[in-house]
Amino acid sequence: MVVRHPNEEPSDLIRSVSRALRVLEAVGQSARGLTVKQIARRCELTTATTYHLIRTLAYEGYVTRRDDGTYTVGLEVADRFRELVAAFRAPDPVLAVLRKAAADIGYSHFLGSFRGGQPVITTAVVGQRSPHLDDLLPGFDDGPHATAVGKALLATLTHDQRLRYLKDQGMRAYTPHTLTDPEALEADISAGDQRGMQTEVSQFREGVACAAVLVQADRDPERRLVVGCAMPADHLTESPAEIREHLRATARAVAARLPPSTPAL
Repeated sequence: MVVRHPNEEPSDLIRSVSRALRVLEAVGQSARGLTVKQIARRCELTTATTYHLIRTLAYEGYVTRRDDGTYTVGLEVADRFRELVAAFRAPDPVLAVLRKAAADIGYSHFLGSFRGGQPVITTAVVGQRSPHLDDLLPGFDDGPHATAVGKALLATLTHDQRLRYLKDQGMRAYTPHTLTDPEALEADISAGDQRGMQTEVSQFREGVACAAVLVQADRDPERRLVVGCAMPADHLTESPAEIREHLRATARAVAARLPPSTPAL
């Protein structure tokens, strides 16, 4: 069963579009591909309705039928992802700052902001020594309670706003170290505020740590911006002050290169 977005259902919802997107999500969540009957069960649709939807999606290139009768994601999805990355892309001067920061310490750097009320990674620059995190790409909006970038964004909300958000989204356990209790997360975010840097160690991936600081605060959540980096867990535990100063310097350099009066990127 595909989980729906927590926003209230609009009164003018077009059911066929909604069902087609549910089908596409179900196919995308299966690495092995799905048959039409499997898709129908997962999306709670009739087989006949699913056949109509899957044929349309296949015609448009959003799913592909394999020889064994299963369906997988089509190439049009990759085209939409490239468009998403381009829409999120930071200005060249900001990208230059992130590339230098990644080259200086060898670790991947990320920008995060709110989009539609969701904490989202908007820019990622890979560092050569950084642990591989294939999930942390532009558009990633899952598990902010388990990532430093997500925590840094959640820290800009009020206590009540955070609780409402976590109630709507849930707190998935990515590892045994993930904080899955709202009050435990509150204490963690408070500790991060005091140290001047939000962190996580093995909460999103075992053996990996992330740290993040605020770049830009604003009354409008979608203009708030944070910068973070990922590294082996032992580096953060051994050198937190070094990482904090690096991120603060990077945040200052990013802020200095943001275009004036434009939404955060």
